Amino acid sequence: MASSPQQSLLDVLRSYSAVDCDTFGVDVPKKLGLFVDATSNQAIAYHELIRVADDGKVIHAQLIQDAIGFASSRTPAYPNVSVTELAVETMMVKLALRIAPYVKGYSHIQTNPKYAYNKQKTVENGKRIVALFGELDPAHDPGRICIKIPSTWEGLHACRELEQHGIAALGTTMFCMEQVVLAAHLGCTYIAPYINELRVHFDDYVDEDKAFDFCRSAQRYLDKLGSKTQVIPASLTSIQEIMKLAGAHHITVAPHLLTELADTPAKSWSGEIGSVFKGQTEAGIVDYGDIAEDESAWRLAFTRSQEGKAEAKNIQAINIFCNKQDGLERLAQQH
Repeated sequence: MASSPQQSLLDVLRSYSAVDCDTFGVDVPKKLGLFVDATSNQAIAYHELIRVADDGKVIHAQLIQDAIGFASSRTPAYPNVSVTELAVETMMVKLALRIAPYVKGYSHIQTNPKYAYNKQKTVENGKRIVALFGELDPAHDPGRICIKIPSTWEGLHACRELEQHGIAALGTTMFCMEQVVLAAHLGCTYIAPYINELRVHFDDYVDEDKAFDFCRSAQRYLDKLGSKTQVIPASLTSIQEIMKLAGAHHITVAPHLLTELADTPAKSWSGEIGSVFKGQTEAGIVDYGDIAEDESAWRLAFTRSQEGKAEAKNIQAINIFCNKQDGLERLAQQH
């Protein structure tokens, strides 16, 4: 693709894919928007909420206090959740509302990962998040909220129930085709294949088995199936990875990488662009049998996928998100 003298890599990426910002911080979306969606999770929320200014003060101290006050006052309306948990959800919604002017699509909020194996609590959590948006900003379009849910059997069935109630849902922590098949069957709006294991963002660890092939297979499967479900590659660590994935339905990118893309002139780029989706053909749709309708068959197929590696990565990601949820709850309790 030819580039104009003023084009950046971010401009090029936007010509191939819908670009989402993976952040709760407002600075980069404000500078580089308009983005399509704004994605988030407990890790992003926690690290945004503990940020401090040059004077050492917590940047979002007032937001945290306001969220706790709101949650305390709304206990009668939400009797099945603790004040602490409601405060955490309120913090995340408040952060999302700050970014909403700089996106034209969905604001994504992830459900409590501790409910990853409880469909009903996840559904209740998703509906509560939508209700909180309405309470905190009645002008915000409820049709622009997407609920992110870990891709377990229970989590993806929670996605289906939310979709049936008109709430967009995304299956996250996705590492194998068995998860993709179930998500498509259940009608998720989005799935988020993780290109790198989640731990790369927190440990001294490099993922040597990046999931480019899986991402390509997932998108081609969905396209050939005629599914409404769209792919959002996530857990990216470099602009090289990002540009390889140009052509994905969506792509969600962290602020520091968005800045690097915007600062890199397209004419100087000699790396790959869209190579993940080029020059590879897959005949027909792989037959996964009836696993999407059979819980025990799906669980076994998921457990055996990649000789157990896919399920292990999913468990690892859920654990990390649970740890960040614990951190958010401590923040709510300490203020």
